[in-house]
Amino acid sequence: MKRTMKFASAAAVASFAMGGAAFAGSLEEPMVEPMMTMPVAAPAMGGDWTGFYTGLQLGYGDADGPGALDGNNGLYGFHAGYDYDFGKFVLGGEIDYDKTDIDLAGGVANIDSVARAKIKGGYDLGSTLIYATGGYALADTTGGDEDGAFYGIGMSYKVTEKYTVGAELLEHRFNDIGGVGGNDLDATTFTVRGSLRF
Repeated sequence: MKRTMKFASAAAVASFAMGGAAFAGSLEEPMVEPMMTMPVAAPAMGGDWTGFYTGLQLGYGDADGPGALDGNNGLYGFHAGYDYDFGKFVLGGEIDYDKTDIDLAGGVANIDSVARAKIKGGYDLGSTLIYATGGYALADTTGGDEDGAFYGIGMSYKVTEKYTVGAELLEHRFNDIGGVGGNDLDATTFTVRGSLRF
């Protein structure tokens, strides 16, 4: 009798446990369905600066020569060029022209304009391009055309894919102004620029 009671009790406990498990769900391990997520795009580490561009600039020029051969004034002009983006490095070429009216030595001579042929090399930071530039400059003066070299730095920022704004600082060196040996002139220009890219 005692043995029968033990079996009955064990059977009742087992039934209760199995029934509770069955009531709670299945004896099989639940399947977890994978959750669908949208892929996250990697942040762009560089922009595409390849293409032609043209635009306008406005700025200031300061010329410094021997003795009283110096002067300064505002300037304005246009530029056009082409950039090729190699990934992180951008290489380009540009021509630009600035109109000005810088009196030298109190009006004895005058710089009317400066034209430049540039080579540019820069670093692609995405929507910003920083670069160094240099090349050949030709100044139109009352004493005739004077040529020289220049170098400088610049920055462009993409407002949109088509429009950029930027700034440029250039240092020029013209030798023997007016054909006089030792009559060297240094000129610094700073411009803000707006460009259309296509």
